[in-house]
Amino acid sequence: MLKVNHLAKSFKSKTVLNNVSFEADKGQLVHISGANGSGKSTLFKIIAKVLLPDSGDVTMLESKTIGALIENPGFLEFETGLVNLRFLAKLNHNYDEKKVFALMEKFSLDPNDKQPVSKYSVGMRQKLGIIQAVMEDQSIILLDEPTRGLDTDSIDQFIDLLKNLQAENKLIIVASHDYIEGIKYDVLFTLKNGLLS
Repeated sequence: MLKVNHLAKSFKSKTVLNNVSFEADKGQLVHISGANGSGKSTLFKIIAKVLLPDSGDVTMLESKTIGALIENPGFLEFETGLVNLRFLAKLNHNYDEKKVFALMEKFSLDPNDKQPVSKYSVGMRQKLGIIQAVMEDQSIILLDEPTRGLDTDSIDQFIDLLKNLQAENKLIIVASHDYIEGIKYDVLFTLKNGLLS
């Protein structure tokens, strides 16, 4: 489903990715571990086509769509969580309100809450970011440090979500600097000094 071919990326004199290659298929749960600043977010941005590599490429089936939570997600700060999700989904004309409500309730976010996102805690923003990465039935899901700011109950809900996505044959790639207890990965990679092993 996804093939990363000899990716290289540098910023000024710092090499962030050095000849990074891997393949992943539908139904797989992949973990990429690495310290902060190791290049995990850069790799995800290239896969999601928001950043160009210096060399190498990423190939995937044309019918596949990408959902991504990368670094700190940006939102319309003075709108509600639901308005934000509606706005993001309608960009691709793929808004399913029943599904969005169910996801929000799963993560203890009230769809009818009139509080603007600017008032959200780090964990609430993170949950909104996870929801937008999966709410449009995306086939490839990239999750960068997804449990940042989440409490224990929310982490349990996140693990349950991953199981459901795998059952739906989605390809999920999680990048984090630590191992999240309770998640059973199919493939484990480490990104260090620009090299993926």
